[in-house]
Amino acid sequence: MGFGVRSVMVVVAMAVCLATVANAAEGTATYYTPPYVPSACYGYQNEGVMIAAASDAIWGNKAACGRRYRVRCIGATNQGVPQPCRGQSVVVMIVDYCPPGCRGTIDLSQEAFSQIADPNAGKIRIEYTQV
Repeated sequence: MGFGVRSVMVVVAMAVCLATVANAAEGTATYYTPPYVPSACYGYQNEGVMIAAASDAIWGNKAACGRRYRVRCIGATNQGVPQPCRGQSVVVMIVDYCPPGCRGTIDLSQEAFSQIADPNAGKIRIEYTQV
């Protein structure tokens, strides 16, 4: 009986992991540098450095403000460094708007971008999930 319950638990855990991966969206990320205030969401309130600006793809007329996204580098764009990814992910909070003409889906703070990719790349391919 114990073996059956353990098998079910393993299957459930695998299904949860697969569902998380299946819900991830793909896009691109760039980065911006300080000062990070004022922001479109919080004015002059400092929200730290693990932050990002949302493009029209996820902005939703300020609905994205305060949302947290797990962002992971999945590869290079046709520009910059051929293998920029550091193999890590980062969780950022949306605090600002990246206006039309924004070069990425998510414009990460320089600190957040540096955790997941080589800043010399400038723009990377990402996978992102709201958390």
